[in-house]
Amino acid sequence: MIAVLTGDIINSKKAEASKWLEQLKKVLNKYGSNPERWEIYRGDSFQLALAPKEALWAALHIKAAIKQNKQLDVRIAIGLGDDKHQAAKISEANGSAYVRSGEQFEALKKQNLAINSADEHLNTILNLMLKLALLTFNKWSATVASIICTIIENPKYNQTDIANLLNRTQSSISEGLIRGGYNELVVLNLYYRNEILKRSH
Repeated sequence: MIAVLTGDIINSKKAEASKWLEQLKKVLNKYGSNPERWEIYRGDSFQLALAPKEALWAALHIKAAIKQNKQLDVRIAIGLGDDKHQAAKISEANGSAYVRSGEQFEALKKQNLAINSADEHLNTILNLMLKLALLTFNKWSATVASIICTIIENPKYNQTDIANLLNRTQSSISEGLIRGGYNELVVLNLYYRNEILKRSH
């Protein structure tokens, strides 16, 4: 089983590509190599293939990276399934994970992050949870997004380390994590991983 993320940048024309393109590439590189595992195409669209258990965390990592730019956000569809044809480029690969990711991406409307797997019951539960979580995540300010992105990229760091890295006070880091719903994000990802691991045995 594999997960495929299909996404694009919301309002990409309102910001210079130089402001977000390097951030996006940096995040994608953490989850695989280009072009086998990820590609950026049509200027502001991208695809990433990775292990299913990592998919939601990667999507939220991308969101936090992009939302460091005011006005910008991302739409991401996660497709779970098989990988029938592994190719030198992700754009030439196929399988049910790619199909589900593409179909879910086309179906994205107001909800800008959703999951599509073979299990309809799981889809319903996860997408409802995401819908509720996005009420907070979609409102991340550039500052909150920066704090969350930094903590995702430095999992061993405590709040004081993050504060030193971002040249902020520890209390501002703590407030940012609360405002951004970071603890809820961690719990949501843990639930997602457990459900995926149950189904992959």
